[in-house]
Amino acid sequence: MAVSSLSRMTVPLASDQSSSVQGLLMPKLKYRFRVTFLNFGVSQPTTELTKQVVDFTRPNVTFENIDVPIYNSTIRLLGKHSWADITCNLRDDAGGNVSRLVGEQLQKQLDFMEQASAASGIDYKFTTVFEVLDGGNGTDTPTALETWEIYGCYLQGVNYNDANYGSSEAMTVSMTIRYDNALQTPNGAGVGATVGRTVGDVATG
Repeated sequence: MAVSSLSRMTVPLASDQSSSVQGLLMPKLKYRFRVTFLNFGVSQPTTELTKQVVDFTRPNVTFENIDVPIYNSTIRLLGKHSWADITCNLRDDAGGNVSRLVGEQLQKQLDFMEQASAASGIDYKFTTVFEVLDGGNGTDTPTALETWEIYGCYLQGVNYNDANYGSSEAMTVSMTIRYDNALQTPNGAGVGATVGRTVGDVATG
């Protein structure tokens, strides 16, 4: 097969939309990513968490709906938005680094021994940075293809999961993370990009 035929291995578009000869864009791959936790727990560094991540869900946002009943129909308007919880699974290492850091973060949120809670959100909230990478490593420094900065995070739930005589899998710790806001960086790359606020001549739905 001629190499030039590879430029035709995609969906053909109308002649007024693009050239008839074109390539398929390289997809982002699920296994090329990195997660960094800032101000998480007490011990430093927190890079042991980064190295033990098994999987991570990207931010998901939904908007509430506002129904405005009118004469013969209903107009739907945009309501407040909410960010869905993020789940992150970590391998529980033999040195106890993961368990210690997760435990420290839980203690920042609530001292389980003294039954004393944090005075305010700033005392325990952390920032999570999720990056999709291009596969580089070593002397070829990886490039971030997509970056999410997730602000106002706290652990909504932690599951230390089970032990099992019949399994050869590694033990894991599952975290459910709640947060206040998420932005794709740098600005201009998606959520958080500068988009001019549109104001019509007539205020209408």
